[in-house]
Amino acid sequence: MTQKDYRILLYYKYIAIEDPVAFAEEHLALCNEFGLLGRILVGYEGINGTVSGTVEQTEAYMNHMKADPRFSDIMWKIDQAEGHAFKKMHVRPRQEIVHLGLENDINPLEITGDYLSPKEFMERMQEDHTVIIDARNDYEFDLGHFRGAIRPDIENFRDLPAWMEAHKEEFDGKKILTYCTGGIRCEKFSGWLKREGYGESVGQLHGGIATYAKDSEVKGQLWDGQMFVFDRRRSVPINQVEHVIVGKDFFTGEPSERYTNCANPECHKLMLCEEKHEAFYMRSCSDDCRRAERNFFVEENGWTKEQIEEQIAKIAEVQNSSL
Repeated sequence: MTQKDYRILLYYKYIAIEDPVAFAEEHLALCNEFGLLGRILVGYEGINGTVSGTVEQTEAYMNHMKADPRFSDIMWKIDQAEGHAFKKMHVRPRQEIVHLGLENDINPLEITGDYLSPKEFMERMQEDHTVIIDARNDYEFDLGHFRGAIRPDIENFRDLPAWMEAHKEEFDGKKILTYCTGGIRCEKFSGWLKREGYGESVGQLHGGIATYAKDSEVKGQLWDGQMFVFDRRRSVPINQVEHVIVGKDFFTGEPSERYTNCANPECHKLMLCEEKHEAFYMRSCSDDCRRAERNFFVEENGWTKEQIEEQIAKIAEVQNSSL
């Protein structure tokens, strides 16, 4: 691996912040002073962020945070990069830094699942009577996941409790493991599982997939595909030993690890799609989106309504022939 000039930081900390609005305003000024780009959420329950900058800029930012007793023990996930992973710098105040959609919310400082190191998590995954629940959204799972993990049919994290309640009997007598990108969602979700009495035990991957990927002992093993990330990269490799592609092209079902958005801005659906199929399917998830009042693919290529209908007919012909 070659040394790169930029780094991407992923981090969070559940800690009481009295005035998130004032904190966010001051923190934005700080990030701008350092020259960082990224997204940070600040709430009464803590801070959740991902930023990019040069090695010097990110080092200065981490040193600043470590000097604050509230954030001195943050577990930083650090990726090398060739440039910025974001276009702008946002620091936004929120009621919650993670929204699980609960009337009676979970405070991870009071209840959360057992922390498991990467090695412990890998060992537990292979034990009998163990179920692994992916706490991320469906499109994240579709790109990559731990081998044998359960894929809850959810588009948003806040929908996870309802899905779990509908399948509660399936977890009776099981040892439950859960994981997410950096660990922040699992803190709340695993706490909710414990509070609601799911399974015989509840364990979470401490530091998330991002930490598991860099562990020198486990080397990302038992992970298939890539990990979805919420920045320009869209995906990063995890398994250092073998690479198994699990993603499937939205249109053809072929192996794919390339995400793009539907060209209809009102839809914006994330789709796995190989570049060679984009033009044919007009980078649109449906005929309604292809005919939408605004379609970026149509605008970029200057297509007329006649050309749109002609292409839709070609798509239908291909789809019908494959039935």
